[in-house]
This record gives sequence, C-alpha cells and structure tokens, in this order.
Amino acid sequence: MNREVYVGGLGAITAMGVGKAAQLNGLIAGETALGPLTLFDTSHDVIVGEVKYSNRELAVMAGLNREIEYSRTTLLGLLAAAEALEDSGVNIKGLRVGFISATSVGGMDISENFYRHYNKDKNRGRLRQLVGHDCGASTQFIAERLRTGSFVTTINTACSSANNAIMMGARMIKAGLLDAVIAGGTDSLCRFTINGFSSLGILDREQCRPFDATRSGLNLGEGAGYLFLHSARVKTHRQYCTVAGYANANDAFHQTASSADGAGSYLAMSGALNMSGLRVKDIGYINVHGTGTPNNDASEGVAMNRLFAGNTPPFSSTKGFTGHTLGAAGGVESLFAILSLTQGYLWPNLNFRESICEVPGMVPITKTTKKEGITSVLTNSFGFGGNCSSIIFKQDKIGQL
Repeated sequence: MNREVYVGGLGAITAMGVGKAAQLNGLIAGETALGPLTLFDTSHDVIVGEVKYSNRELAVMAGLNREIEYSRTTLLGLLAAAEALEDSGVNIKGLRVGFISATSVGGMDISENFYRHYNKDKNRGRLRQLVGHDCGASTQFIAERLRTGSFVTTINTACSSANNAIMMGARMIKAGLLDAVIAGGTDSLCRFTINGFSSLGILDREQCRPFDATRSGLNLGEGAGYLFLHSARVKTHRQYCTVAGYANANDAFHQTASSADGAGSYLAMSGALNMSGLRVKDIGYINVHGTGTPNNDASEGVAMNRLFAGNTPPFSSTKGFTGHTLGAAGGVESLFAILSLTQGYLWPNLNFRESICEVPGMVPITKTTKKEGITSVLTNSFGFGGNCSSIIFKQDKIGQL
C-alpha cells in the first residue's frame, strides 16, 4: 500500500500579501515587507511584519459578517486554510479530512481589548471578546467553516508549532487514519507578544539580520500558512511534492535559549534526513529558522556545520521578509521551501553582511537566485523550551501556480 504523503495545496497570508502568489512575487522581488507597527498603540518602538488589513477588511475577504468581532488569528488562519483547500481542487465530501492548526497567541488580540475597558471599570468590557481567547477557538471555528471535522486539534509548542502540526498530519495519513489534512499555523500581532519579547531583550529596533555578525534580535510578524496533505487515494489538481522526512527533538537545555552545541537542532535535522533516506548532498536548499537573535543563529549554525561536515547547502532565513510569525512560522516557511523546490529559486537572507563568529565563513544566499535541479529542501522551526522540528520536502509531480 502506498503510504506516501503528498502536498496538494498551499495557502498563506503574510506581510507580503494575501495568497501564495503574493508570497512568490515578494520572495522573487527580494524586498522586505517589514515596517513600523500601525495596528495598535504601544510604548515600544518596533519593526514588525504586519498584514496591511484591518480585522473588518479580513472578515469581508473571508466571507464573514464584518460586524461580528473575530480574533485576528482566526481571520488570518481561515483565509490561508481556505486557500490551501481551494488550491487542491478536492471535493472533501466523503473523505476523512482533518484540520491540525498551530498558534501561540490564540485570540489574545481581542482579549486585550476587553481588559483595557475592564481594568478601568469592572462593570465594563464585552465578555464575548473572551470567547475566542483559547488557542483552540480559532482551530474549531476554521474547521467548522471548512467542514474538515474528521479530526481537529490544536498544537502549541511555541515557534515549532506549525511544523509539528504538519508532522502530525503526515503521521495520521501514513497510519491510514485520515485521507487528507489541512495542517499549518496562524498567529497575529498583539501587545502580549510585543511586551513579552521586549522583556526578553531580543527585539531588534532595526530590520533583523539573521546569521549576520551584527545581529541583535528578531522582528515579530503575523500571518498564516497551511498545506493540504493527502494520501495517494485523494486526487488533487496538482502535486507539489512529497513529505519525505521529519523529526522533532529537544536539547533540554533552557526554558528559552538553545544549547551552544545545537544538540536539538542537529537531532531534528539528522532525524528528518534519516527518515527521508536521502543523503546530505541531496538537500538543495535549507529554509533555516534564523530568527536573528545571537543565541538562535549560533546554535543552528553550529548544528548545520556539524551535520553537513562544513559543506552546508545553500540556505537562508526568510524572516527578513515577513518577521517571525511565531506559531505560524513553520506553515509559512514550509510553503516558502516548497516554492523554492517547485519554482527553482533560492530565497535571499536579507540584510546579511558578515558571517557569524561561531561558524566563520558560513554565508547564506543574499540574492534571489534561480537554480536548476533542486530535488529536495529542508525547513527548520525551533521553539522555546528546545522544541526543534525539521521537515524535508521532496520533488514529485510538480504543479504550477
């Protein structure tokens, strides 16, 4: 029995725009979508990757009643997940289709609106703003809207969340439990994350510079990215690639920091490689986690240098385009990796000038580059607590956008 897992649909929304085509165009152009925060007031002077639409505008785009207050996480997720399903061209009636969604902030953005009023007067504040607070609320709403109720669950493992959602979906298809899964993640900007990351001292006031010697922090972003995963039984309009290998590991080092030797990163990447049956030289491109923080990039760089024995494949962090979309990062960046595979491009690592001292001479791709013969790509998403996840996508029957 064929237990391959195929990617038959893509959907995304980020600071670069709405839809997978907007992501492709933005990446090819090689221009950042980062800018000053305008969605809400904050005392912090930050650069972010925000989607340039209000919640009401997003609701209209999603075909919802704009007078009802939905969390921004829900709206972003619905638009991206619906696109992934539509892109597949599959009529899911009669199929066992699941929805596995990742998020870290849930409905925090509208919960904050409630407490701004409630803290001033305990008789004020609209309680309905708290209905969507739980991380699972957005998942449940989107699943009901898309009628993908055969299996529904939410994953929150910080920044590795969406990669773990994709891995779980692939495992369920391989086990014969589901015919197809829409898997990925969604997260929105809110005061909670701005304040939280500021308190950790890892926000860069300028545009982030992943894998650069002068890096000093990350830029937060928002968005959503989902893949339509399916078994051989399900016929889609196109097959972008297969999910060839994946692994999750933990270096058990610190609550937020990664270990200096990159143990978790190495185990995740090597585990995915072993599962895929590929060799290190088969990897044509790596979409690295690359947040731009001193700790993350050093740890990931050391791990890559170890795995690839000093001959690391072309790699880049795409967070200079969108910012770090937290729980959605794995979904968004898996889509970027798949676009690299299917369209034959290497995406640039924006703002890079000088290699990091921990791995001298490790230089990412700095310009959008056309490359023939890419047959497999690796994408990394590493979260707080040392939760590290890597996925390898392999060329199959390539569809066109």
